[in-house]
Amino acid sequence: MRRKSTYIHDRSGWPTLTWDDQALAALLAATRHKQGRLLGKMESLGFELQAEAALTVLTRDVVTTSAIEGEVLNPDEVRSSIARRLGLDVAGLPKAGRDVEGVVEMMLDATQNFAAPLTKARLWAWHASLFPTGRSGMSRITVGGWRKTESGAMQVVSGPIGREKVHFEAPDAERLDAEVSQFIQWFEGPSPADPVLKAGIAHFWFVTIHPFDDGNGRIARAIADMGLARADGMKERFYSMSAQIEAERRDYYRNLESAQRGDLDITPWLVWFLGCLDRALDGAEQTLASVLHKAELWQRINRQPVNDRQRLVINRMLDNFEGFLSTSKYAKLAKCSTDTALRDIRELLDRGIVLQNPGGGRSTSYRLAEMQNVNK
Repeated sequence: MRRKSTYIHDRSGWPTLTWDDQALAALLAATRHKQGRLLGKMESLGFELQAEAALTVLTRDVVTTSAIEGEVLNPDEVRSSIARRLGLDVAGLPKAGRDVEGVVEMMLDATQNFAAPLTKARLWAWHASLFPTGRSGMSRITVGGWRKTESGAMQVVSGPIGREKVHFEAPDAERLDAEVSQFIQWFEGPSPADPVLKAGIAHFWFVTIHPFDDGNGRIARAIADMGLARADGMKERFYSMSAQIEAERRDYYRNLESAQRGDLDITPWLVWFLGCLDRALDGAEQTLASVLHKAELWQRINRQPVNDRQRLVINRMLDNFEGFLSTSKYAKLAKCSTDTALRDIRELLDRGIVLQNPGGGRSTSYRLAEMQNVNK
């Protein structure tokens, strides 16, 4: 039995979406200005700082796009996978698992190869990367192809198992090939919409179609990132929409659901999308500050260089390091004896690079000093 025409994809005129340019103009201009300022700052940095900033942002992007779907990825594995693919230093980082490699492969293809056309085959390849075993959890799913009619109605939900919230129901399976064809033709064709708006429209449109058994949210965000990379005209990512969406997850689903139950005018969705992007750009300023702090710290340290073990551990303490440093943690990270670890730590203490925390004995721990305390 066919459901009642409740959702936007059942409206007469779908998929001809509309929006109010005048209502979006001020917010779009402000966001574009902030975007241009950020990219200008990044382009003024040297290659190494740009690479470090992009690696930090891409790592956050991959971790958070999975977190939105309730999947927890190891940030160190994600950073390792991205760094290896970009030809950057992976010393001391763990080898990434298959689950991490698939998401990284999709996100890098979307952003590094943003100019390449989006096709059905490319979407299927992204999906196959996300689900290399052909399963989502314990369930076997259709991989590298659209969901089947026998899978039943596709409901878009959020929340833990047993307490899911249904936000909307996607189009029936028999419509999918035509729906995706229309979407791709629009995405790759000329459009009067600003490229940033086009990224927001593409995200919404693809989520609405929901053509796969699983992974639609991650692929929709990859498509949005691809659109934003086209808007920026550069493959390096210096801000993370996925991280901001994850931080605003409740608002994200609320705005998505409201638009799905509305008419073809998606102005409110685009207002939220632009606001979210604006806040993501604000967050990128913090990333830039962190990268510059790290660079200045190394500039001071390198006046009297540390050994390779110390360099590895300091870098780890600057990136996703949980808790404080101890002799045993140092030995594990640097793959050395505890005696060597203690000797290295004492040298770092003498130079003011690390400070000892209150306490002693077996609980002795250390933290990085503020930059001004590092001996010249």
